[in-house]
Amino acid sequence: MYRKLILDNGIRLVTEQIPTLKSVTVGIWVNAGSRDESPAEAGYSHFIEHMFFKGTSTRSATDISREIDALGGEMNAFTTREATTFYVKVLDQHLPKALDLLSDLFLRSRFGRKEIEKEKQVVLEEIRMVQDDPEDLVQDLHTKLVMGRHPLSRPILGRESTIVGISRRNLLEYIDTHYCPEEIVVAIAGNFDQRQLEKTMTRIFGGYRTSSSNISRKRWPPELQGGTMIKQKPLEQVHLCVGFEGIAAGHKDRYAVYALNSVLGGSVSSRLFQEIREKRGLSYSIYSFLSGYSDSGTITVYVGIRAREVERVLDLVYREIRKLTRHGIDGHELKRTQDQMKGSLMLSLESSHSRMNKLAKDELIAGTHTTLDDLIKEIDGVTEQQVFQIAQNLLIGDRIALTGLGPLSSRQVENLGAKFS
Repeated sequence: MYRKLILDNGIRLVTEQIPTLKSVTVGIWVNAGSRDESPAEAGYSHFIEHMFFKGTSTRSATDISREIDALGGEMNAFTTREATTFYVKVLDQHLPKALDLLSDLFLRSRFGRKEIEKEKQVVLEEIRMVQDDPEDLVQDLHTKLVMGRHPLSRPILGRESTIVGISRRNLLEYIDTHYCPEEIVVAIAGNFDQRQLEKTMTRIFGGYRTSSSNISRKRWPPELQGGTMIKQKPLEQVHLCVGFEGIAAGHKDRYAVYALNSVLGGSVSSRLFQEIREKRGLSYSIYSFLSGYSDSGTITVYVGIRAREVERVLDLVYREIRKLTRHGIDGHELKRTQDQMKGSLMLSLESSHSRMNKLAKDELIAGTHTTLDDLIKEIDGVTEQQVFQIAQNLLIGDRIALTGLGPLSSRQVENLGAKFS
């Protein structure tokens, strides 16, 4: 059973009671991510996520780790370009202790100066780790190419220069500006007593305030860019991203785009996977994925290949894309894709953690709740003509973006640059 409660200070509480489960997951979602940072604040959202686990006025970092382990639960956090999330998953009987622990982190973290200096080194190592992971690095480079000078182009982890310069005052001011109650959603899914939970949440979060409440959201949509970016690096493979315009996360055609992505490269039965890996053995890793934001989105194809196969594989990728834009998909392919989408959806929502994620995203994106039956109906409503039209709208145009990373020769660079200029 779904319920929504807005506390007097503006914090939204969305819950789904599932008595058949033995677990419960609580997530605190802040509608602020890397796109909300100024260039001088690059990486602040992610750094703050780290600092919430470094001690409160009543618990040390070690105490926090020991308490969640003693409950046999999971507590973690993550930062995206549009949100920062802190969550805990425990057995239903441990919900009161879990709420006490998670709220202590969120409301009473110390942000000690020594811990900040120590955590700078941790985040710098995380940035270096991405630099050493070509799959992550090429996708960061590709986002920078596609988004141009827009805030969405910046890496979530930030830059070394901004991380080194962080102060305690910087972080607290950022929280005061961006963590206002109206931008916070608390999502809870699993087995719990609804009436008792609402009383507890009102007591814990009802008094939360910041001095910058009711700030206006300073977001604007990006103008997506095409073109080519090549970064030569001594690697065993060349890593490529080919990008196209997508749609916003809440767009009315999103289910047709999900189907298009699944057919193109979003599953092991997809056209790209079957043609390039299974049929020809040219790549181990090839897939497509969607990035959906509140006001825009992208479709990206990633592949890792030997340098001498770059032109051949790109030709195959574009051949499959041209087939979709010229002929669309047939009824059998659509039915298989719809069944795959529904199966993945239903299996993913069997855990309280997945249900919590869905609750929060529904609220942040649309301010409403979508039931499983509604989702199934939307998927079943996708038509061949709709997918064909979406393919023609998104996969054809002059803003195709290509990013390459690895041991590309000068000749290859020139050829690729000419092909996509």
